[in-house]
Amino acid sequence: MTNTAAKPTLREKQKQQTRADLVEAADALFTERGYAAVTVEDIVGRVGCSRATFYLHFPGKLDILKALGSNTVMSSTLAIFTDLDRVLESGSREEFAGWINRALDWCRDHHHLMRAWDEAMVLEPEFRALARAGISALPNAMTSYLARWPEERRDEAKLRVELLLTQIERFFIRWAEQGAITTGADVAADVLTDIWFPALTPPV
Repeated sequence: MTNTAAKPTLREKQKQQTRADLVEAADALFTERGYAAVTVEDIVGRVGCSRATFYLHFPGKLDILKALGSNTVMSSTLAIFTDLDRVLESGSREEFAGWINRALDWCRDHHHLMRAWDEAMVLEPEFRALARAGISALPNAMTSYLARWPEERRDEAKLRVELLLTQIERFFIRWAEQGAITTGADVAADVLTDIWFPALTPPV
């Protein structure tokens, strides 16, 4: 059977490459300077294209940050918390400590954008709303965990998961980026487990 799907034209390939170049340049600049200090002019200057070309691909600077965080980041984040749901159902402290280490690995993989995300949440109401929706989706994906809490306390259960996420992110920034916390990763994971394993245990 012949594949009749149309191949992209040279013009379409060039357009796709330009978009990819803009995203790559924004990624590098946000990593170097954060979100607030980077302008559209900075991004197009690094790529070597015009502002008009930028606006053919993105309505504004926020949209290119959203493109950086979409799909891959959200799916990997949901996977981390689906994994947490499984770990908490096991009731194993050792499994939970392993999850803490995997969560820190996730932070290590995405830390280059954390500063930009934090700044955008302060400066951009639209991004703040998107981040709020994304964070809320994480405990909602933990169906087994939530089912073990009384219905009247499920908002509290979700808050516990959100506070866990917040502490892991803040710890990672203080530890890996700022050097304000100097303990080793294994010790930190053990202490975080001591704090959060009982805190996430549903009431009997």
